[in-house]
Amino acid sequence: MYFAVLTNLAQVQSSTALAVGIMIGLAALGAGLGLAIMAGKFLESAARQPELIPVLQVRMFITAGLIDAAFIISVAVGLLLAFANPLAAALLAEAAKLAG
Repeated sequence: MYFAVLTNLAQVQSSTALAVGIMIGLAALGAGLGLAIMAGKFLESAARQPELIPVLQVRMFITAGLIDAAFIISVAVGLLLAFANPLAAALLAEAAKLAG
């Protein structure tokens, strides 16, 4: 029974590592694409109407901050799962109980 718990713990840790990698990778990809598209649209609109550059620039930086905030939150959740995994804590407690 003890080895079954350790096997489950290994599966949880490996699945968590895979999920963290996918989560951070997709968040970085999404943030990069979002910022690139937004910057391209800003330059396009600034070339069409140069008198609106100050207004558009403020809105662009606010939106860039929100895009980066979503990426940073995803990285924080990934690090939480990687280093303080709540799923592994339950299995470790069960293994300690079985070990005596």
